[in-house]
Amino acid sequence: MKKLSEQEIESQLAKLDGWDYANGAIETSFEFKDFKETFSVMTRIAFECEAQGHHPDWSNVYNSLHIRLNTHDVGGLTEKDFKLAHSIEAIIESE
Repeated sequence: MKKLSEQEIESQLAKLDGWDYANGAIETSFEFKDFKETFSVMTRIAFECEAQGHHPDWSNVYNSLHIRLNTHDVGGLTEKDFKLAHSIEAIIESE
Protein backbone atom coordinates (compact mmCIF):
# COMPACT_ATOMS: atom_id res chain seq x y z
CA MET A 1 0.00 0.00 0.00
CA LYS A 2 1.39 3.37 -1.07
CA LYS A 3 1.58 6.34 1.28
CA LEU A 4 -0.37 9.26 -0.18
CA SER A 5 1.27 12.60 -0.98
CA GLU A 6 0.07 15.84 0.61
CA GLN A 7 -1.68 16.74 -2.66
CA GLU A 8 -3.43 13.36 -2.83
CA ILE A 9 -4.52 13.72 0.80
CA GLU A 10 -5.98 17.18 0.20
CA SER A 11 -7.81 15.92 -2.89
CA GLN A 12 -9.30 12.97 -0.98
CA LEU A 13 -10.12 15.10 2.06
CA ALA A 14 -12.18 17.46 -0.10
CA LYS A 15 -14.59 14.55 -0.64
CA LEU A 16 -15.19 14.10 3.11
CA ASP A 17 -17.26 16.60 5.05
CA GLY A 18 -16.22 17.16 8.65
CA TRP A 19 -12.87 15.35 8.53
CA ASP A 20 -9.58 17.12 9.25
CA TYR A 21 -5.98 16.25 8.46
CA ALA A 22 -3.64 16.54 11.46
CA ASN A 23 -0.36 14.92 12.45
CA GLY A 24 -0.35 12.33 9.69
CA ALA A 25 -3.94 11.18 10.13
CA ILE A 26 -7.51 12.12 9.29
CA GLU A 27 -9.95 12.58 12.13
CA THR A 28 -13.49 13.52 12.96
CA SER A 29 -15.93 13.57 15.85
CA PHE A 30 -19.62 12.75 16.15
CA GLU A 31 -22.25 13.34 18.81
CA PHE A 32 -25.27 11.11 19.33
CA LYS A 33 -28.42 11.17 21.45
CA ASP A 34 -26.99 9.05 24.26
CA PHE A 35 -24.47 6.34 25.12
CA LYS A 36 -26.66 3.53 23.79
CA GLU A 37 -26.90 5.12 20.34
CA THR A 38 -23.18 5.89 20.33
CA PHE A 39 -22.25 2.34 21.25
CA SER A 40 -24.64 0.94 18.64
CA VAL A 41 -22.96 2.99 15.91
CA MET A 42 -19.52 2.02 17.19
CA THR A 43 -20.52 -1.65 16.94
CA ARG A 44 -21.62 -1.21 13.32
CA ILE A 45 -18.36 0.62 12.55
CA ALA A 46 -16.36 -2.11 14.29
CA PHE A 47 -17.85 -4.80 12.05
CA GLU A 48 -17.01 -2.74 8.95
CA CYS A 49 -13.46 -2.17 10.20
CA GLU A 50 -13.02 -5.89 10.70
CA ALA A 51 -14.38 -6.59 7.21
CA GLN A 52 -11.87 -4.12 5.72
CA GLY A 53 -9.01 -5.30 7.94
CA HIS A 54 -8.35 -1.72 9.00
CA HIS A 55 -8.93 -0.39 12.50
CA PRO A 56 -9.24 3.18 13.80
CA ASP A 57 -7.84 4.85 16.84
CA TRP A 58 -11.00 6.00 18.55
CA SER A 59 -12.37 7.18 21.85
CA ASN A 60 -15.84 7.44 23.30
CA VAL A 61 -17.18 9.50 26.17
CA TYR A 62 -20.92 9.10 26.80
CA ASN A 63 -22.53 10.40 23.58
CA SER A 64 -19.42 11.48 21.69
CA LEU A 65 -17.12 9.51 19.40
CA HIS A 66 -13.75 10.65 18.10
CA ILE A 67 -12.18 8.70 15.22
CA ARG A 68 -8.63 8.97 13.89
CA LEU A 69 -7.40 7.03 10.85
CA ASN A 70 -3.95 6.37 9.43
CA THR A 71 -2.05 3.38 8.14
CA HIS A 72 0.58 2.52 10.74
CA ASP A 73 2.48 0.23 8.34
CA VAL A 74 3.41 3.14 6.05
CA GLY A 75 3.52 5.88 8.68
CA GLY A 76 0.86 8.00 7.04
CA LEU A 77 -2.32 7.92 5.00
CA THR A 78 -3.28 5.48 2.26
CA GLU A 79 -6.36 4.74 0.19
CA LYS A 80 -7.40 2.32 2.97
CA ASP A 81 -7.95 5.25 5.33
CA PHE A 82 -10.19 7.13 2.93
CA LYS A 83 -12.13 3.99 2.01
CA LEU A 84 -12.85 3.35 5.69
CA ALA A 85 -13.73 7.02 6.29
CA HIS A 86 -16.33 6.86 3.50
CA SER A 87 -17.73 3.63 4.96
CA ILE A 88 -17.97 5.27 8.39
CA GLU A 89 -19.81 8.22 6.84
CA ALA A 90 -22.28 5.83 5.18
CA ILE A 91 -22.95 4.14 8.53
CA ILE A 92 -23.46 7.49 10.27
CA GLU A 93 -25.79 8.73 7.52
CA SER A 94 -27.90 5.57 7.74
CA GLU A 95 -28.68 6.24 11.41
